[in-house]
Amino acid sequence: MVTSTHEGMHRIFQERPEILAPVFKVLEVPLSAKATVDAVTTDVTETRPLERRVDTVLRIGQSDGEDFLLAIEAQSDKKEAKAASWAYYIAYLQAKYRLPVLLLVVCQDRATAKWAVGPFECGTSEWTALRTYPLVAGPDNLPVITDTRTVAKKLALAVLSAVAHARTPECGAILESIGNVLQELQETDPETVGYFAEFLEINLGNTPAGMQWKEIMSFVSYFPGRGTVRETAYLEGRAEGEAEGRAQGEAAGEAKGILFVLEVRGIPVPDSVRERITACTDLDRMDAWLERSRTVERAEDLFAEDPETQGTGPEAA
Repeated sequence: MVTSTHEGMHRIFQERPEILAPVFKVLEVPLSAKATVDAVTTDVTETRPLERRVDTVLRIGQSDGEDFLLAIEAQSDKKEAKAASWAYYIAYLQAKYRLPVLLLVVCQDRATAKWAVGPFECGTSEWTALRTYPLVAGPDNLPVITDTRTVAKKLALAVLSAVAHARTPECGAILESIGNVLQELQETDPETVGYFAEFLEINLGNTPAGMQWKEIMSFVSYFPGRGTVRETAYLEGRAEGEAEGRAQGEAAGEAKGILFVLEVRGIPVPDSVRERITACTDLDRMDAWLERSRTVERAEDLFAEDPETQGTGPEAA
């Protein structure tokens, strides 16, 4: 609640800027005798809203301690603007949820990981107002897991390790062990196999490690063919839609593939986008959407290059 006392305690700095010098002296913060003071609007609402999105946010509930939020960011290279973004994420999440916030940055190369550790500071050369210390996971501290038995016990960690070590010589051995474990699981847990196989294919992309993973997959019969998301989704969709005709079954498979890729990448899918994808029967267009699903930042961007860019409902498909 805003009170007159509250107003007075901050407005005096606007109306009597000369008070800054003695107050700063008490705080032992240097202030130039020639410093100028100009009032700036206190409204921090952006006239043109900017979309800000943390890659992943998890609430961690501890049975023997306080709950906290974990914000997770994947960082492929150094971007100086991230220092401000990360500070914003932490402050916003703490203010909104009233919980402690930790930031974890996952990197794929040592140079980026070394940079991401920070600290990132906001302030002047004489005083720091805010300092951000991210937690960083990368090639230097994520384990290289190549033992098949260890991979089987810690499959998710091994997959993350493969992504983090994608640019190191050790990645090949990690991928080989993961391939062996997934092959053993294909009969008992095909859902897990499909998820991690596609996760690695998408996240390794066309890198040398990605090419090696595709080669490994070509020798491992996860599914009747190569085991890609398009193939598995196509087969499932065709089976489900067989009663409605082959074309509709293929379209259902394509739709499943598109939605699965977006899900694996953590891209939110609004109902309007989901409806447009599942209602479409143009297989060529859906092929294009499937390819775009691997790189788009927003689900709506799937349709950016379509001839009719203004339609958003299923009838536009």
